[in-house]
Amino acid sequence: MKNIIKLEEVGLFLLFAILYFNFYNGTWGLFLALFFVPDVSFASYLIHKKAGTIAYNCFHHKGIMAVIMLIGWYFHNDFISKIGLIFMAHSCFDRALGYGLKYSDSFDHTHLGWIGKSKHLNA
Repeated sequence: MKNIIKLEEVGLFLLFAILYFNFYNGTWGLFLALFFVPDVSFASYLIHKKAGTIAYNCFHHKGIMAVIMLIGWYFHNDFISKIGLIFMAHSCFDRALGYGLKYSDSFDHTHLGWIGKSKHLNA
C-alpha cells in the first residue's frame, strides 16, 4: 500500500509542477528558490518540540496549501498561486519520500508511519 501512496504523491507532484510551469508560466528560479522553504520550519524544533511540530505541519499541510492556491486564484494574484503550487509540490515530494505530518511525541513519528532510526517500529 505504501508504494501506491508514494506513486500517487509522485503523480500529484507532477500535476502541481505542470500547473506551475504551464498555466502560471512559472520560472525555475522561483521554483527552486521556494521549493525547500517549508523545510525551514525545522528550525522551530530548536524552540520546542511542540512548536516544531506545529510549524512543520502548517508548512506541509495540503489543506493549507490548497487554501493559499485558492486565495491566489480568487484575488487573481499569480504570485500567491505560485507559492501555493510550489509548497504543495514540496509536500507531495516529501510524502513520496515517506515523510508525513509529524506527531509531537517524536520527530520520527509521522502520519505515514515511523521514519529514520525509528523505522523499525512500523509493523
